[in-house]
Amino acid sequence: MATQLMQQLSETVNYIQTQYAAKPVVGIVLGSGLGNLTAEMTVEKEIPYDKIPHFPVSTVKGHSGKLIFGEISGKKVLVMAGRFHFYEGYTPLQVTFPVRVMKALGVETLLLSNAAGSVNPGFKVGDLMLINDHISFFVPNPLLGKNEDELGTRFPDMSEPYSKTLIAKAKEIGQQLNYDLKEGVYTGVTGPTFETRAEYKLILAIGGDAVGMSTVQENIVAIHAGMQVFAVSVITDLGIRDDENVITHEEVLAAAKEAEPKLTRLFKELIAAI
Repeated sequence: MATQLMQQLSETVNYIQTQYAAKPVVGIVLGSGLGNLTAEMTVEKEIPYDKIPHFPVSTVKGHSGKLIFGEISGKKVLVMAGRFHFYEGYTPLQVTFPVRVMKALGVETLLLSNAAGSVNPGFKVGDLMLINDHISFFVPNPLLGKNEDELGTRFPDMSEPYSKTLIAKAKEIGQQLNYDLKEGVYTGVTGPTFETRAEYKLILAIGGDAVGMSTVQENIVAIHAGMQVFAVSVITDLGIRDDENVITHEEVLAAAKEAEPKLTRLFKELIAAI
């Protein structure tokens, strides 16, 4: 007999397929203030989260809350405009449910974006950081509990959580577009508080370059499912500063908006190259 998760997946996927028949090959998750990519796509279908069986609903400002199907750069894509976060009170299973739905619908490549705070002194607000690795010790692993063998192996290898091939391609594109792309390690935390000064120092000391409240759980589930993942952080605030260190969500959204056209262009060119 199917477990609850498999049953829910099947019901969700069946519902979506009654609404949209084509098979998306690229899935995209847009982070805080980064919804603009959808303006660049040929939209074929939009489904609000609250219409989709078993889907959580986004509660955060800057996240719109719908699945958008269509085409970018000649490829069929599925965009999540608005993601779910552990800090909203969702379980890791709920946070990552949409990634499993994407895989079941045919998505093989997942592009993730997020707004993140920098702890690397070489970064500035507005930079794009290609994520080449992550630290997820501070966030519950979404694969805890019984393993669904149909979805992936019990002990997934995490030696290449972000596709080296896609990172190399993105760097090439960055050079062509004259973007000063950064690269580094993303540290996932639960939020919703921004970090203390001591926490920023700790993250820097353990090898983090940026810190944020999303992405790592989605990545783990995508790797578990055998997808290839590419992720970018938009640096929206600087964690380690000598002066006043107060950060607001409004500032983060404003900084994301500023950097958004670059991210959109990078994603468009990368999708064309996949």
